Amino acid sequence: MHFTLQKRNKTWMPAINLSIVGLMVYIMACPASSMDVLVHNQINVLNGTMVRIQCIFTSCYKMDVNKFAMNWTYQENTNETEEMFMTYKKGMMPLRTDRFSDRVQFVGNLEKNDLSITLSDVQLSDEGVYNCYVRNPPDRIQGHGIINMFVVTELPPPRDSTIAVAIGASVGGALAVLILSMVVVKCIRRHKKQELISDEQKMEEEGKLDAEGGTEEGTK
Repeated sequence: MHFTLQKRNKTWMPAINLSIVGLMVYIMACPASSMDVLVHNQINVLNGTMVRIQCIFTSCYKMDVNKFAMNWTYQENTNETEEMFMTYKKGMMPLRTDRFSDRVQFVGNLEKNDLSITLSDVQLSDEGVYNCYVRNPPDRIQGHGIINMFVVTELPPPRDSTIAVAIGASVGGALAVLILSMVVVKCIRRHKKQELISDEQKMEEEGKLDAEGGTEEGTK
C-alpha cells in the first residue's frame, strides 16, 4: 500500500523541520513496507530571496547507495513536460540548466532521509511545480512529492497586533491580581496561626503560674 503525505502549509520561507514528522510516519509505516514523501504542498517565496524546498522520505529499508535513486524536476504547470535539474545515482549530481544555472544546491542529509534543496536569487520565472522523486529498493513503489511554488513581489501587510497585546495585558493583569491575592491570603492565615500559637503559649504560662502560686500557699 502506498500513500504520499504532503504538508499543506503556506509559508514565505518554509523552515519547518519535517524530519521529526518523518520519523513518526516511518515508525507507523514500517509494518506496511511502503515509502512516504513529506513536502510542503504550497510555498510562497519573495522575489530575489533564497528558499529551501524540503523533501523528506520514509522507508522501512535502509538506504543502499548502489540502488537508491532520486530526481528533482521542474515544470511550469502540471500539464507541461518535466525538466530534470538534480539526480542521484551512486552520487549527487546537480544538472546545470538554462533556467536555474548554478542557483540550485543540495542541502539535505541522506543519512536522515532528507533530500532538501535551496534555490537562490528566486525569479518570477521560477514559479511552477517542483517534483521530488525517490526510489529506495526493495521498496517497489516510487515516492513522489509535489511542491507548488508561487513567487511574489511584495510581502503581505503586517497583521494588527493591538488585540493580541490587549488580551495579553488583560491576562497578565489578572494573573498579577490573582498572585497578589494568594500572597495576601497566605500572609493573613500565617498571621492568625501565629496569634493562636501565641495565645496558647500565654495560656500555658498563666496555668503554670497559677499552679506554682497554689503550691506556695499550701506550703505556708
